[in-house]
Amino acid sequence: MARVDGKTKIHINRTIKIRLCAIRWRVCLRRAEFYKRIFDEMLRLSDDGFIVVDNHAIVTDINELYSRFLGKPREEIIGKPITNVIPNSKMPDIMKNQYREDLALHKYVPGYVKDAKNDFVLVSRTFVKDSRGNVIGGVAQVHFREQSIQSARRMLKEYNELEFLREQYEQFNESRPGFNDIIGKSDIIQEKKRLAIQASRTDFSVLITGESGTGKEVFARAIHYTGARNHRPFVSVNCAAIPSELLESELFGYEEGAFTGAKKGGRKGKFIQADGGTIFLDEIGDMPMVMQAKLLRVLQEREVDMVGGSTPVPVDIRVISATRKNLEQMIREGTFREDLYYRLNVININLPPLRERREDIPLLVGYYMDKLNQEYKRNVSISKEVMHALCVHSWDGNVRELDNVIKGAYAVCDGLEIVMSDLPVKMESAHKKHTETAIQKTVTQVTEPDEMIKLVHEIGSMKAYLEAIEKTMILSAYEKFHSVRKAAEYLGMSMPTYVRKRQAYLNEEQKGDGSGTS
Repeated sequence: MARVDGKTKIHINRTIKIRLCAIRWRVCLRRAEFYKRIFDEMLRLSDDGFIVVDNHAIVTDINELYSRFLGKPREEIIGKPITNVIPNSKMPDIMKNQYREDLALHKYVPGYVKDAKNDFVLVSRTFVKDSRGNVIGGVAQVHFREQSIQSARRMLKEYNELEFLREQYEQFNESRPGFNDIIGKSDIIQEKKRLAIQASRTDFSVLITGESGTGKEVFARAIHYTGARNHRPFVSVNCAAIPSELLESELFGYEEGAFTGAKKGGRKGKFIQADGGTIFLDEIGDMPMVMQAKLLRVLQEREVDMVGGSTPVPVDIRVISATRKNLEQMIREGTFREDLYYRLNVININLPPLRERREDIPLLVGYYMDKLNQEYKRNVSISKEVMHALCVHSWDGNVRELDNVIKGAYAVCDGLEIVMSDLPVKMESAHKKHTETAIQKTVTQVTEPDEMIKLVHEIGSMKAYLEAIEKTMILSAYEKFHSVRKAAEYLGMSMPTYVRKRQAYLNEEQKGDGSGTS
């Protein structure tokens, strides 16, 4: 019998091990196929709907019963994000925060089920972990049995009753904001809140100044609804929005027959409507001089002369006014009455622009996102790069502009996260320029790893940092050599690559400047 040397033994042992592994693998595959068939058959026979997602919330399986309920072919659903199939699905949140729900009431978004009458169900949801404790997916069971549907109907009725009560409560409190509605932890906004709280404890006139969109009316409402007059009316008047010829009748009211077209029985003006409460005169700096004199008389005498009336009407009111204009400058120019200014400006609250309290921007963004997610039953978040862009933007329109941008980005966001492409084009290009400028100023000076990491954090993302460095080097190399070949050699790049990238960056700059061709 021939002897077997050591190398041959090793080769034989390896071959045996490989074959054993292959056999075990085939056994595992057969076993997996067996359980898969059993699982599919259970789903087919079940009276309930089932849907399975992976850890990215992509649908990997759904039984035929549930797909028919949704009114879509099974093949069309599998492979899509679950939020494309069920926009208000809680599966992404359940996997992210690792919790379970049992027999929870779910109401479908209109148009996403076959039968609009059956747009609510009871559903149980859970996440799934592997042996190492990692979340690998989630599964939901939709209960279609008759007793489950009856329970869902009872729960829906209770839910609708609670929703009605909640809406009534919110409508009652919507116009009754307090100082908790003023979002911000910066020192400057906390100082303004403290001053406003002190103002709410008195009955003196308050003048709130600041740029448009800084939240002047929010402060005015908070002062009123925290003060002693909170049970009485808060009447808001925008002096800039009412034509000067109508302002007197709007503020003071008119008697029947006072002028052609006057309403039968006359009409109470804003001051009489606010009797016992607070009148908020927004944009007081836009009030004509003639009306300023009449307003001064009302504040001095505490009575209103209605247009066409013969008897003054006494009023008990607190006056809070606001303006974006510099009233002291207007006094010097002769366009605002000094005596009226002192009547209005007993307590002055000057609100800072948003760019002077940037540390409050993440809080404001979170507040607006929470409101939108609650209203639209979604779970959308903000990417780190977008948050950075929001924090460095100039915000000429202040908090009002921020609110507008967040709503616009939320509306066009397709996924679960707002990204840069969801922002207005002008803002996206401005952020790119800001990033490039920051890098150009510091990239030649930063050498220590800790400094680089800090710079990346300030810019918003590693990708943006590296892209801006590449752009700076490619464009600067051409400025240095005035030769494509020499610039490419200097950077160690092939000429075609250098030309392609340089042209792309030049096109990007032209587009950002608005000088690109269409």
